[in-house]
Amino acid sequence: MEEWIKGILDKARGPAERGLCDRCLGRMFGKLGTGMTNDVRGKKIREALSEAGKTAPASETCSLCENVFDMMNRFAASAAEKIRCVESDDFLVGSRVEPEISDREKSLWEEYGLDNAEAIKTELNREIGKLVLPLVNRRVEFKNPQIVACIDTRFADVVLDIAPIFISGRYTKNSREIPQTIWPCRSCKGRGCERCGGTGKMYRTSVQEIIGDIALEMSGGEEHFFHGMGREDIDARMLGDGRPFVLEISRPKIRNIDLEELGRRANISDLAGYARLQPAARETVQRYKCADPDKTYKARVRVDGKVNKARLNEVALSFKNVCIDQRTPHRVEHRRADLVRKREIRWVEAEIIGDDVFDLTLNAESGTYIKEFVSGDGGRTNPSFSGVLGAQCAVETLDVTAINYQEPMRD
Repeated sequence: MEEWIKGILDKARGPAERGLCDRCLGRMFGKLGTGMTNDVRGKKIREALSEAGKTAPASETCSLCENVFDMMNRFAASAAEKIRCVESDDFLVGSRVEPEISDREKSLWEEYGLDNAEAIKTELNREIGKLVLPLVNRRVEFKNPQIVACIDTRFADVVLDIAPIFISGRYTKNSREIPQTIWPCRSCKGRGCERCGGTGKMYRTSVQEIIGDIALEMSGGEEHFFHGMGREDIDARMLGDGRPFVLEISRPKIRNIDLEELGRRANISDLAGYARLQPAARETVQRYKCADPDKTYKARVRVDGKVNKARLNEVALSFKNVCIDQRTPHRVEHRRADLVRKREIRWVEAEIIGDDVFDLTLNAESGTYIKEFVSGDGGRTNPSFSGVLGAQCAVETLDVTAINYQEPMRD
């Protein structure tokens, strides 16, 4: 008789006499005795009890699991069938058991002081996973599985939990008439109405939809989400090298889509452009959301009155690493808290275009409201370009020309 069995014989008698099957009896001491499955462990315990004159045979129907382990081949076949319908490099098996079974198991642990037991779900997941492995020819992944096949043992039903795929890149926006992301109709909240022509949207398309709809088709996914490193106004273009973004596709059936093809198809549109497309990790979304890079802008500005070149350049040069106070602009106060935010203007350059028109190129801290810096927003931004120039200015067009962000070095 093995040493670990000698130490638990008295404690094992009670559970054994409750009519447990070998698997359930072995699982009550699952953390003892290495190199064996629970059914082997249970058989050894039962034989040792019999040798000690404490015969306790298993019931025809296990009083704990109700013979659920007899269904493992069926569970495995159902899980494998579902998994094979979806592309993945790896998988994991999960399970859901009758609440009554879990409750009975916990009661046994408490009643007999079983502190080396293993949960029935743990055993089911492991043993079914072993059966699925040769059926799907994919590796098991415990930490970040691409697919989890969750088996409801009550109904032999299998539901796949499919991890999303993430694609990072940079986009340029060439239109002043589309938003970055899908913008639900304000009237119907996306349901479709007369105002939006039944589309449920305020705008016919977006940077997100142009590439997201194509990626959805290529991957067989269910929905797409767009995570940009900030966003520009709808009437502002995004030029230069573009703005970093991550496209997320939920429940994809095909994970390894051709990103060159995706780029070619998305770039047919003259509204937006997409570059540097590559697979990304989930963590990239949070990194982009938390990034606050400086941005460079070009604004076409109209001024009340005739502009003086010397004075214009003087004012532009005066905004060198200047801190400004910006109260929440009137145009966004309906959706943002009324706060005063401190932002820094790094530098400004000016170029006269006409008697009352000039261009400003400027670099500013992330989160700066450029239109309000130029106009002053009725005194809500201070100091402002208008205030220092001594003439009211207004931005006619605005372009973001650079997002000053470098991807972190990879090991």
